[in-house]
Formats: sequence, structure tokens, C-alpha cells
Amino acid sequence: MSTIFSSLPIVDLSPLQNTQGPSESEVEDLSTQLHNVFATTGFAYLVNTPLTFKHADVFGLALEFFSLPHEEKMNLAKKSFRKENANTYRGYFPTQPEQATDNLKEGFEIGSANSVETRSNPSRDARLDLSEPNVWPAKDSYPSRQRLEKFYTELQTLSSRLLSLLAMSLGKPADFFDPYLTNSLSTLRLLHYPPCGTTSIPSNDTYSRDDTTTPPPEPSDPVKLSCTPHTDSGILTLLHQDSTGGLEVQDSSGKWVPAPYIPESIVVNIGDLMAKVSGGRFIATMHRVRAPPASTTSVEKDGNNKDEDVDGSRTRFGRFSVPFFFEPGENCVVRSVDDETGNGLVYGEHMRAKMKTWVEYN
Repeated sequence: MSTIFSSLPIVDLSPLQNTQGPSESEVEDLSTQLHNVFATTGFAYLVNTPLTFKHADVFGLALEFFSLPHEEKMNLAKKSFRKENANTYRGYFPTQPEQATDNLKEGFEIGSANSVETRSNPSRDARLDLSEPNVWPAKDSYPSRQRLEKFYTELQTLSSRLLSLLAMSLGKPADFFDPYLTNSLSTLRLLHYPPCGTTSIPSNDTYSRDDTTTPPPEPSDPVKLSCTPHTDSGILTLLHQDSTGGLEVQDSSGKWVPAPYIPESIVVNIGDLMAKVSGGRFIATMHRVRAPPASTTSVEKDGNNKDEDVDGSRTRFGRFSVPFFFEPGENCVVRSVDDETGNGLVYGEHMRAKMKTWVEYN
């Protein structure tokens, strides 16, 4: 059950940096720590991870992509944004102020480099093709493709190790969830939030997110959002956020708790799927993103903050974040660890239903 909290806990992954692997006691300790934080806050900071990419590297990859000319990015747009394009699930999506002024962000998504071929000219019914190859800018426009693919692989590996620790914390073998990861649909998403936003909601909500009968109070201190309150759909989310901040997590009282930037940390949270698989032991916590203020500066490729010349003009970039959504395979049958009936939810069907409510895919 979720709790009231004022900050997110920190989990030190130093034992995973050991090339010989963590000791038995370290494995047990990490497993217990992760279980406890996901059973209470559903969110945590990870520090001293085994990733080889520093924050400056990660946000350099994002800045490099979003600095491309608009038309070059639109060449990679999903079919819902450019009808002549074949890609339906992977690729680029632009900001959509005419549809959702509270979801002002542009993004670029990739999956595994081993995905199957996209169907040519997919029909409307085939729009949500979850298994398709990535689309890329020309090599001379975005020379960092291989680095981004390597980053994806490292995140998939780290997520798998965390999942093994969670399996043990649930009384299962370390490899219990390995079948879930056959043809994994994990997504690495580069996000850019411009320094704007228009949604006004209470800045200190006191009503419970579990209360579906009482309407929320009228706004008293409006805040601007660039991503509305939601839970994630998959197993885990690993988030790299820049120093702009803006992420807020809702505790059990309904209060929004800031999750500020901690240098070289990753924010990790439980998704709906893992909450279900854990039999309700873990919680998928509501979170949102405040719009960056107009004075926000960009993240330069070397990690410094300064005004950046984008699309030929001096502009302020806003906020960057790079979430990795750790997901099972499309045909994976998902069930609670307590369920011995053999019945379960097919993940691909679950995803298609969720995606029909997301502006990025409609």
C-alpha cells in the first residue's frame, strides 16, 4: 500500500558495478531494498549504476536529434502524423498544441535493433504494429545512431537485472521472469518539453487518487503542465531527467511531491504491469511533469547549460528527459505471481488498448 512521503528514496547499485557480480548478501540486500521502495512509494532514485553513459552523454544524444530541422524529423514521423510514412509505432512525434495543450512535448522512440520488418502501407487496423524496425535520420544528420542503440542495450540489461532482484523479492527464482522478455517491446524515448504549458490544476491536491466520487477542488494555485497525471503501462521505467526538473510524484494523500534532479542518478518506477504481476505488492504511482519556465536554458552537448542556436535562431530549449520503458514481448501472457490458473493478460492486447488513449498514436 502506498504511503505519505516527502521525497523519493535512494537505492545504491554499486554492487552491480562489480565485474565479478554482487555477493549473495548484496543481492539479498538490493532485493529487499527494491521491494520496500516499490511497495511504498513506487518510485526511487538509482545511483552508482553500471551504465557507461553519463548524463552529459545522454542529453547530448537528445539535443543532437531535436536540433535537426523540423522537416527532417517529420520524415521519421509516425503514420498518424504523416500518412505516407509506413512506421506506426516507432519514430518521431511532434508537439500537438491543437489536441492537448497539457502534453506539449516532442519525442523520438526506438525499440530493439532486432525488430521485424514493418508492413508496407499498413491499413488503419494495422496502425498499432508493435513489432517494427526503427526509423533513423540520415547518418550524416545523426551520426550517433550506434551510440543510442548501445544505450538501449545497456538499459535493457540493467532493467533485466532489476527484474531478477524483484523476482527474488517475491519468493521466485532469479530467472522467473525471463520468458516475459522474449522479443521484448521495450522503448527508449527521447523527449523535449518546450518552455510552455497551459493546463491549470490545483498545485497542492489534497484529495485521494483512489476517490472516484468526490470531484477535485477548484484550482487555487494553478500550475502549468507539459505532461498530465498518469501511471506507466509496462514493467519498469528508467528515467534520465535533466537539471530543469519538473517531475512530481503523488503520494497516498494526493499531495504532489517534487522529484528534483540528482546528478548522475536515474529515476525508476513501477508500471501497471508489474503492479499486477506482483499481486498488488508493488504500486504504480501517479506522476506528472510541470512545464519548464520560460527562462529555462538548454542542455549543451558537453553538459553545460547555455542558450543554444536551434533551427537558425537563438532559443531556449526547455526540458529534456529520456525514459526507458521496460516491457515484455507482444505475446507474453501476464499474470499475478499468485495466480496458478494459467489465465492472464496478453501484453500486446493490453498495449493496443492503452495506446488508443494516447495522443502520440492517434
